[in-house]
Amino acid sequence: MDKKELLEFIKTGEGYTLEFKENIGSNLGKEICSFANAKGGKIVLGVKDDGSIKGCVLSNSDKSKIQDIARNMNPPFRVDIKQIDNLAVIDIPIGANKPHSINGHFFLRIGVNSQQLNRDEIKEFFQDEGLIPFDEKLNKEFDISKDFNKTAYANFLKRSKISAGLSTAKLLANIGFIKNNRMTNAGVLFFCKDVSKFFLNSHITCVLFQGTNKSIILDKQEFNFDLITNYDKAIEYMKSKLNTEFYIKKYREEFLELPENALREAILNALAHRDYFSPSHIQINIFNDKVEIINPASFPSKITIADLLSGSHPKNRFLFSMMQRADLAEEVGSGIGRMKSEMDAYKLDPPKFEYTGVWFTATFNRPDLQANSYQKRLGLKVTEKVTEKVTENQQAIIKQIKNNPTITAREMSEIVGISERKIKSNIAKLKEKGLIKRIGSDKGGHWEIVR
Repeated sequence: MDKKELLEFIKTGEGYTLEFKENIGSNLGKEICSFANAKGGKIVLGVKDDGSIKGCVLSNSDKSKIQDIARNMNPPFRVDIKQIDNLAVIDIPIGANKPHSINGHFFLRIGVNSQQLNRDEIKEFFQDEGLIPFDEKLNKEFDISKDFNKTAYANFLKRSKISAGLSTAKLLANIGFIKNNRMTNAGVLFFCKDVSKFFLNSHITCVLFQGTNKSIILDKQEFNFDLITNYDKAIEYMKSKLNTEFYIKKYREEFLELPENALREAILNALAHRDYFSPSHIQINIFNDKVEIINPASFPSKITIADLLSGSHPKNRFLFSMMQRADLAEEVGSGIGRMKSEMDAYKLDPPKFEYTGVWFTATFNRPDLQANSYQKRLGLKVTEKVTEKVTENQQAIIKQIKNNPTITAREMSEIVGISERKIKSNIAKLKEKGLIKRIGSDKGGHWEIVR
């Protein structure tokens, strides 16, 4: 690796296999140990946390000190040290005799952080030394020339704020999606065109039921795209099926009946921590009285629901770290707390979590907006007009206008799936409610959502 390649590598930012340090520092051993216990990685000395270059030139004494730190790990370890211009790179291979400890402590790389674990936890994670988790296994069936989704890749780069200075293959290898010229399962989930081609169980199924049981299905959709698209589609589906409350005072505000951020966290939790070896898929069930988000789960027998809710047992660590990189998820173990906080802010009961040893379920009770609206729960005073009842078709029309203010009734008819006559009828009702208005002529004008 030359200086130019290293600078491009640094632009990808800290992550599961990359750490920045300004100098050697007192906690270097912890970082080396954490990478050795995970999938290896690189520590670049002379770089600040924000990615700016400070510079660090190591003396022979400095290099000996670093090797001594590695040799004093238990079991002993060895790293490769390179000086590239004014930057030093410590290359840490995967530990051959995991787990490694330093000064009696065990560390493991999780996302962008090095977390201390006890020996039982780290042995439990690896279960059998040398066993590679699902998300890091190489996928021999994925053909990058045929199966790679360039749109999904561009979306990942945009969300991750990564500039594509390197070739696609090099960048994905630097991040950890490609190993030995093969895509990992995590890479397949993120960059496939059709996930069902590789994993029949990795889609998301969303179902709307009539009433409070599964007797009658009103609507059902399955999403077989890349991981980020599946996530976006699942959120979009729930928002289209749940009620929206409109609060109008000096300006109009919209409130989904359940906090959107809580639903997002639940889906992220299902994607990141599900058991991908299971033949089952993620299921989102919407009933009149509740929403269930269910994912297959398998943890060691001694793990309890209390342990899972503490957030200390992430299932797919590399996959989760890439979700963090794409700005989908935050730190490990914080999702459950955020779901509870979001529901509390809405003055609703906290979600219910269940783990059966096969399934993990997050259940959100839906509020009765007629008897207990968001405005009533929070004590909001309405000076003009209160909740407008908006039907499912009308919500779909509002959404299409948001996406394309110049959309025609005919185009909406094709997208929403109802006749052009019904589209015009619903538009008239939305105009009467003061929720939309037409700016300009029928041919040259556009729609506007009233705020």
